[in-house]
Amino acid sequence: MSEKIVLYYFNGRGRMESIRWLLATAGVHFEEVNLTKREQYEKLLNDGAMMFQQVPLVEIDGMQLVQTKAIMNYIAGKYNLNGKDLKERVMIEMYSEGLCDCMEMIMILPFKQGQEKETQLGAIKGKATSRFLPVYEKALSGSQYLVGSQLSRADVHLMEATLMLEEKFPTILSAFPNLKAFQDRMRSLPTINKFLQPGSQRKPQPDDVYVKTVVEVLNFQIP
Repeated sequence: MSEKIVLYYFNGRGRMESIRWLLATAGVHFEEVNLTKREQYEKLLNDGAMMFQQVPLVEIDGMQLVQTKAIMNYIAGKYNLNGKDLKERVMIEMYSEGLCDCMEMIMILPFKQGQEKETQLGAIKGKATSRFLPVYEKALSGSQYLVGSQLSRADVHLMEATLMLEEKFPTILSAFPNLKAFQDRMRSLPTINKFLQPGSQRKPQPDDVYVKTVVEVLNFQIP
């Protein structure tokens, strides 16, 4: 197996995007294999590359890793984005899990149709403003980072999540000044600034082509 870091996923955000964010923030080069055909997926299955027959799949340090949370925990630990001790780590994980819950709601949006999509948008905005964003606004009161005195995966996930929310609701952070200031600080970090530039490996919002590819490769039906 190559010593390079290789990501196997679709040419879109999905569950791989947070992994891209972590690697990019750490300044780590990675390559991508975009799944566009069912045959590619079946070959990975037949080769035994995917423990639970699913992607994301990441080749790193001689391993073939699946399960998004496990992959992100490994990357965060490897690149010093997981706190300095066990107490910091559990706080980072709590903040990160909350953000994953929030982003999951946005992630499934392209697969909704008609009124169901509109209902989902309303649920996202309501939960974001009442359940999620107030937690992070409070945590950043007088603090540069969510946990401790250094950048962690929780901060990276928060940056990703707030940008995703602003794509859907441009003024959603107007009542959260600490989060707006946090975004400005994060943009000033060279690796994140680079990832936010056109031409980076950051993926755009999902479109119909992405949805069609996912459906065909995974062979499932949209309800």
